[in-house]
Amino acid sequence: MTGARIEPLLLLHALGRFQQDADSELRYSAVEKDLQSLLTEYGPPNRTTPAYPFHHLVSDGVWEVRTDHGHGSPGTGVRVLRETGATGRLAPELQTALRREPELLGRMARLLLDLHFPPSLHSELCEAVGLELEPSETAHLVPARRQRDRRMRELVLTAYEYRCAFCGYNGRIGTVPVGLEAVHVRWWAFGGPDKVDNGLCLCSLHHKLFDKGVLGVDDGHRILVSQHFVGHSPAAREHVVALAGRPLIGPQPGTPPVAADHRAWHTSQVFHGTPRPATAA
Repeated sequence: MTGARIEPLLLLHALGRFQQDADSELRYSAVEKDLQSLLTEYGPPNRTTPAYPFHHLVSDGVWEVRTDHGHGSPGTGVRVLRETGATGRLAPELQTALRREPELLGRMARLLLDLHFPPSLHSELCEAVGLELEPSETAHLVPARRQRDRRMRELVLTAYEYRCAFCGYNGRIGTVPVGLEAVHVRWWAFGGPDKVDNGLCLCSLHHKLFDKGVLGVDDGHRILVSQHFVGHSPAAREHVVALAGRPLIGPQPGTPPVAADHRAWHTSQVFHGTPRPATAA
């Protein structure tokens, strides 16, 4: 894909529509609002319009666009896509393959999710685009280009002494940690290594907010909170807004902190907007 997280979002949306109605087409003016919502919530922080993937996905050979004037996309202009009645659909060859082998849709969707988004977002993304994936549809995936290191979780949780690096949560059931997760700072899908200096131990809430760009980490290993985040409840203020400017908890001495290049990647590619100023102690 030429546009990281941009074209994949349109293709996931198209697969969801195809799953619901194999003969459906996506008229730009009718789906523009839905696509913009997907880009805002799951796309990169640099703003773009749905017109960009609607036009550029054609070059990947899986998408075609027609207008009231015939075959072919009129370009990336929002106005021209609206005025020409631009309509997109999955390429005929792909539609034929999906009809012939229904399980292919699930495998394609799972591969798109694995290659472009962190696991914490997969379920809600499927819900957002109307995809229903069954285990049987995803059991025979194309092997990933890299193998994950299964030791990553234990190494990261040990490095942070089984505490959320943002809030200090350290819940257990007996001796088993619950609600604590090893997080890739630079997403694995974008070349992030399975190493401690690319990891954080976070509670489930802060993991999701970190992957959604609400939270980040600055060069001084302090917590960033996006000004785009809005939450007026005491819980939102205590568990999110009040984190602004706080130092990370951990890692323990002798363990490498998050590497500068991974922090920089997350700040530029995931974190949304400008950080809030540090809250008063």
